[in-house]
Order: sequence, then C-alpha cells, then structure tokens
Amino acid sequence: MNLRGRNKVDPTFSMSSMTDIVFLLLIFFMLTSTLVTVSAIDVLLPKAGGKTENNTSVSVSITSNSEFYVDKTKVLASNLEQEIVQRVGAEKKKTVVIRGDKNVPYQQVMKVIDIANKNKLKMILAVKGR
Repeated sequence: MNLRGRNKVDPTFSMSSMTDIVFLLLIFFMLTSTLVTVSAIDVLLPKAGGKTENNTSVSVSITSNSEFYVDKTKVLASNLEQEIVQRVGAEKKKTVVIRGDKNVPYQQVMKVIDIANKNKLKMILAVKGR
C-alpha cells in the first residue's frame, strides 16, 4: 500500500520574476526622475562638484543683465527683499535658492545673500554640476 501523497511541493524558489519586477521599478524611477523640473529662469550657472536638492524652496534668479526673478516673476531690485520674505512666509521653512548667471556681477549675488542673512533665511547657491 502506497500512502505517499501525489502532490509534491518543490522547496526551491525562482527569483526570475522578482528580478523582473526590480528592473521594471528601476527603469520607472529613472524615467520619472528626469521629468522633474525647477521653477526658474534659464541662466548659465558656474560649475561646482557638490549637488543639493530641496523641494520647498524659493528660487531667486539673476540674469546676466542684472535682472531679478523670484520664481519666474520679474522683480525690481527695490522690491526684492519684500518679495522674497513674502514668498518664504512667516514660518521661514522654505529655502532661498540663489541662481546667478556666471557673468552677473558678484555684487548682485551678494545683495540676495545679504537679504537672506538679514532675515535669517536658509539659502543655497545653485551651481551647475561637472
């Protein structure tokens, strides 16, 4: 009398389906990460080695003609501090990203840095990666 069961369970596990899922997720995230854009004016940035990224930020762009833009809105130099403080808000949780063209006078960039220091705001100086 043969009492052994007819259904045998194979104790091995095939990883091929798991690796397919991992590769599909990797491709998905690589494609979607290239679609993220920053709300800012196009300026030529100087080069540097580090990289920073912040989702809650206010972008201050300075063109080569020394024109100021706060999140794609042109702002006069006399109203710059008021506009930055208004965009950052009272809680001061947002970071000011300073995006100065590489040909802009250093004095114009320092004007934005002084505004951020005076109002105790966090700031990042944006540069182009190598």
